[in-house]
Amino acid sequence: MLKSLLIVLSIFLAIPAYSQLLEVEQKTISLYKEVLPSVVNVSNIKVARNFFEGTVEIPQGAGSGFVWDKSGHIVTNFHVVHGGNDFVVTFHNDPKQYHAKLVGTEPKKDIAVLKLNESPATLSPIKVGSSKSLQVGQMTLAIGSPFGLDHTLTTGIVSALGRKIDGFGGVKIHDMIQTDAAINMGNSGGPLLNSSGQLIGMNTMIFSTSGSSAGLGFAVPVDTVSYIVPQLIKYQRVIRPGLGIGIMPEIARERLGIKSKGVILSFVDEKGAAGKAGLKGMTQDRRGRMYLGDVILSVDGKEVNNLDDIFHVLEGYKIGDVVVLKYQREDKTLEVKVKLQSL
Repeated sequence: MLKSLLIVLSIFLAIPAYSQLLEVEQKTISLYKEVLPSVVNVSNIKVARNFFEGTVEIPQGAGSGFVWDKSGHIVTNFHVVHGGNDFVVTFHNDPKQYHAKLVGTEPKKDIAVLKLNESPATLSPIKVGSSKSLQVGQMTLAIGSPFGLDHTLTTGIVSALGRKIDGFGGVKIHDMIQTDAAINMGNSGGPLLNSSGQLIGMNTMIFSTSGSSAGLGFAVPVDTVSYIVPQLIKYQRVIRPGLGIGIMPEIARERLGIKSKGVILSFVDEKGAAGKAGLKGMTQDRRGRMYLGDVILSVDGKEVNNLDDIFHVLEGYKIGDVVVLKYQREDKTLEVKVKLQSL
């Protein structure tokens, strides 16, 4: 009996008390416990019909997400929910599976919002910070479900700011946060936090030749998330200004051997901003011969050469703003004022 007691006592004494941990360790532990209820796993399920079995549910993949508000809105990546019909959300230490519906997506920023059909007894929205004043070198914490290992914590620093990374919506995502906190498959959509436990970004992708973390993780900045998510909740889409145009794809330009600068208009909506200003897209005569449309060279003095340029230049304006387009029609260079409209 005495021997057993001594063994138990020796094991107990060998375990360091919480107060014996370093201050930074205590803080990390506290932050993890505080944020844990706000982080969720998201499973993407596609409902399909099978000739033999009827309707079947096919798992499409899984990722992470976080609680946005007490109304049950969950924020995650667009690529986590893409192609799904049903979504299952699970919380830490809660065995129940909560189904959710898709509210809205913004593929160009890789952001999506779900809403729980039924919520747990308590919801803990994540604390939203700011990415405007981030500094390279400051501490970061990432929580997610890499390779299905739910609620995994990794730590690191802000490695770089202002990165431009190819997104899933055909344009680059600007101002991405680079971090060396380990991010792997399954972390997508999870929160990137600062040392105060505030959301500073949404973990989105990695650069890796092996498919696993190589210390090059990227997160959509929280200022972008904070701008997009309320619009998705209210309108189910992002309300942004546009010109009402379609442009010739890069591959078509290459095949035609066009090396000049600017964006060639393939289509112009007559009721859109550019159409009302008199710009024209590609035309075709009775013999089937195609003629190139106008070529936009710049918007308010900012050079544009592709869809990515157009998208990010217009992102700095509001609906109703007036911009000056410089464009080329045949051998003439012209300018026109255009009032931006909602897309």
